[in-house]
Amino acid sequence: MNRTQQFRFVTLAVMLGLLISLAYAQQGGKKQYVFRGTVEAVNASTKSLSVKNEKIEGWMDAMTMGYKVDNEEVLKQLKVGDQITATVYDGDYTLHAVKVVPPPKSDKSSSKK
Repeated sequence: MNRTQQFRFVTLAVMLGLLISLAYAQQGGKKQYVFRGTVEAVNASTKSLSVKNEKIEGWMDAMTMGYKVDNEEVLKQLKVGDQITATVYDGDYTLHAVKVVPPPKSDKSSSKK
């Protein structure tokens, strides 16, 4: 690799790094909210979920709507009816760090009475 090629490679790498950091910085200035809801549909082809969410105080009323996800791998783990939590940012309709909430454990001793 000659000096011109090295210079181009380094320049490209620096520019890519700046673009990535800029994308993360934009999200960093936005208000963050905890998102809770029930999965109504999983659409792997559009990398999105339809979720019936609880009210998010200061940002959004309870409603059912479609959301993109930050990590499409989570779509393989979700199914209709799953209760989820995620992080959302003001003005951004992407669900970040989606997690399935395990169902509450039932008290087996009280059901035997």
